[in-house]
Amino acid sequence: MSKELVFGHQNPDTDTIASAMAYAYYQNQLGYEAEAVALGEPNDETKFALDKFDFEPLRLIETAANETDQVMLVDHNEPQQSVSDIDQVTVTHLIDHHRVNGFNTSAPLFMSVRPYGSVSTILTEMFQAKNINIPANLAGMLLSGLISDTLLLKSPTTTDHDREALTYLANLAQVDANDYGIQMLKAGTNLAAKSDEQIVDGDAKTFELGSSKVRIGQVNTVDLADVFSRQADLEATMKTLMDANGYDTFLLVATNILDSDSELLFVGANADKVEAAFEKSLNDQNRMDLPGVVSRKKQVVPPLTAAFEN
Repeated sequence: MSKELVFGHQNPDTDTIASAMAYAYYQNQLGYEAEAVALGEPNDETKFALDKFDFEPLRLIETAANETDQVMLVDHNEPQQSVSDIDQVTVTHLIDHHRVNGFNTSAPLFMSVRPYGSVSTILTEMFQAKNINIPANLAGMLLSGLISDTLLLKSPTTTDHDREALTYLANLAQVDANDYGIQMLKAGTNLAAKSDEQIVDGDAKTFELGSSKVRIGQVNTVDLADVFSRQADLEATMKTLMDANGYDTFLLVATNILDSDSELLFVGANADKVEAAFEKSLNDQNRMDLPGVVSRKKQVVPPLTAAFEN
C-alpha cells in the first residue's frame, strides 16, 4: 500500500492543521501509511498551539501528484480550496464540516461530512468509535482546532458534540480549556506583526457563487480599530490580489473575538448582491457592521450564496 498524503485547505487554520495531523495518526493506527502535510504556513494561532504541545510544523507541499496517486482530504472539499493538482490524484477519504460543492470523484470513497463546529470534533468521535487512544499532545491539537473554529464554543456553529468533545479533549491534554483557549485565540490577533496581505488573505477562501469568483477573508482581533486603521493599505492589497487571481469580489470579515461582532470590508463588483445578502447597505467607506456574526461558514457564505445565485 503506497503512502497517502493527508491535508486540509489552502491558507490553513488551526482546525485544518490539527485535523490533518490527527487523521494521519488515525489512519496509521488502522494500517494505512499516511503523512499529514500542509498547503501553507501555520498562522500565529496555530504556531502557539504547535509550540504548546511540542509539535513541529507540517511539511509544506505545492503539488501532490509528484509524490502519490492517492490523498485524504480534511476540512475542505471544494477543488479551488485544495492542492493545485487535485484533479490528478484520487481522493480516497474526506472528513469535512462544510458544504459540499464542486466535489466529484470517479470512484467510491470513505466520506464523513457532519454539521459540527469543527473537523476536530468529528475526528474525536471517530477515535472514540474505534477505541483508538488519542495521545495527550495530539488531543491538545484537536482541542486547539475545536476552540479555533468555534471561538471557544461562542460560534453559532457550535453543537453539543463540540461541547462534549471539548471537555473530553481538555481532560486528555490536561489543560484548562477556557484559560488555554483565550491565550491561543489572543495569540492569533497580533495584527501589528502581520503584513497587509497576511491580514486580508491569511485566512481566505475562494467560493464560486453563481457566475462570480468571490474571495472571503477573515481576521480575528480584540479591537476592530486595529484592522481599519490600515484600511487604505488593506484595500490596495485586496485589489492587487483580485487582479492577480481573477476574483470578482473580495470581502474581508474582521471579527472581534471578545464581543463576537464583525465588520465587513468590500472591494470589487457585486455590491448590490452583498447588500442583499445581509439586508444592509455598505457605508461610504465600503464597510458594513455585522453584529453577532462570527462564522464565515454559517453566517457569511450561506446568505451570499443565496444572493449571488438567485
